[in-house]
Amino acid sequence: MNTTVTHPIVAPRKVERLVAGQATSDGAGVKLTRVLTQDLQRRLDPFLMLDAFGSDSPGDYIAGFPSHPHRGFETITYMIAGRLRHRDSAGNEGLLDDGGVQWMTAGRGVTHSEMPEQEDGRMEGFQLWLNLHSADKMQPPGYRDIPSAQVPEWQQPGVTVRVIAGHSGGVAGAVQRPVTEPLLLDIHLAAGARFEQPLPPRHNAGLYVYRGAVTVGDVPAHTTAVPLQRMAILANTPGSDGVVLQAGSAPARVLLIAGAPLGEPIAQHGPFVMNTREQLIQAVQDFQAGRLA
Repeated sequence: MNTTVTHPIVAPRKVERLVAGQATSDGAGVKLTRVLTQDLQRRLDPFLMLDAFGSDSPGDYIAGFPSHPHRGFETITYMIAGRLRHRDSAGNEGLLDDGGVQWMTAGRGVTHSEMPEQEDGRMEGFQLWLNLHSADKMQPPGYRDIPSAQVPEWQQPGVTVRVIAGHSGGVAGAVQRPVTEPLLLDIHLAAGARFEQPLPPRHNAGLYVYRGAVTVGDVPAHTTAVPLQRMAILANTPGSDGVVLQAGSAPARVLLIAGAPLGEPIAQHGPFVMNTREQLIQAVQDFQAGRLA
């Protein structure tokens, strides 16, 4: 673990709007909140979806996510608590547990399952979908398990930052991507603690509060309170250089995402995300014919 400080933010981003997310279910009936919905894909390009799940009731998660296909993007699953077993058609298998990350590149196609390896207790975490550039959508599939101990962290007084992807506080994250340049941070704040993160002005960015509450901004007249279980979409203000967060009277935990927009057409049919309708038809045909990896 590293101990470091960030560079001061001079022109922090403001909150453009708050998003509550939509309660839904996926897989074989897993209850979750879809925070980044399909209508926000252009606004938060290159991200396609963010699901938050968390329950102490086995009935909400025990059926899991049986085998299903993907093509054209990457899935990132970050586990806060619980145990999920991954298996896929490319021969990969891994166990995702507390603090671990599963990073899967679907590329030209893969089928996989994510099934609970627990019969009770808490299951909590996130799944994020990250788009691929048109030139990369048909690349071979890939998979990586990142145990909690391999997720880099750094600290400053009152703050611990887990750097899943990108860079923060001079620390390189577990994953780097050259085109979409994703930043994915799990930020732990003590009561009243403050955190600053540089962000390129052109990157789309948002944050989701999953413990406590935070304010976003620096000058009191331009701060916005972000309560528990809300996502703040950060404004792309010209000249802005980052985001400033501060916890309230209780500790807080925040998932921060940012990335370079692709600016390409998005054509989606369920678990397939391509650029044209014709490519989607081909994806469905390939799946039905057993041509996915």
